Amino acid sequence: MNLIFLGDVVGKGGRNALKALLPDLRKEFNAQFVVVNGENSAAGSGITAGCARELLESANVITLGDHTWDQKGFENEIQLFDRIIRPANYSDRQPGRGFGIFRNPAGGEIAVIALQGQVFMRDCACNPFEKVEAILASLPSTVKTILVDFHSEATSEKLAMGYFLDGKVTAVLGTHTHVQTADARVLPGGTAVLSDVGMCGADCSVLGRDVESVLKKFRTGMPVRLPVVENGLIRVDGAAVTYDPASGRASGITPFSRTVRL
Repeated sequence: MNLIFLGDVVGKGGRNALKALLPDLRKEFNAQFVVVNGENSAAGSGITAGCARELLESANVITLGDHTWDQKGFENEIQLFDRIIRPANYSDRQPGRGFGIFRNPAGGEIAVIALQGQVFMRDCACNPFEKVEAILASLPSTVKTILVDFHSEATSEKLAMGYFLDGKVTAVLGTHTHVQTADARVLPGGTAVLSDVGMCGADCSVLGRDVESVLKKFRTGMPVRLPVVENGLIRVDGAAVTYDPASGRASGITPFSRTVRL
């Protein structure tokens, strides 16, 4: 079987590109189950109930990251969705949940876990290695297919998580940097890894933001509004993972990048 994981959706352009391209991607990779990181889907920062509903028309599950609470009121709205997963290593006092078990339309169940890294990240998450270990111990033994979205800045931390979970989960796929890395592989224990799957956002941009505005900020050091680029050529980055549903072991991972003009 195959599943698809898509990188951080940036703004309306990313949402529209996902809607336009995902049907063909499902056919291309023969994938019935799709997970998308939606933490930048609302104007580039956070997510709203409206954005969530829009994404869930195309995807099966939404994962989040360090911008989970950027949009006012989402701490209440998240309770409305059983297919949204925020980082599991946030405080248990925060709303939402950090993992879930979902029915795969192609058959069987898939556990999806969201984690946030600690290296160069906001100081709001506990140790992700200890947290994921506890989650895995709590999962029913019948759940073999497990996908981990590791939302982290450092590739070293992401790759370390991949080796830590090798043979224990199906895939460890990184998000947050918006730049697809070139290190896709299946580790010896059968876990597919990719340090960062990339983003769903403007091709001519800096991580989905207006180039000139970003350059002004870097050159002057002054506070600058960084508009999201919503039109033009929009890129959809992701990865398709091939796995055995009986064992949960991955046998292949294929990164991809597609574009559509909006």
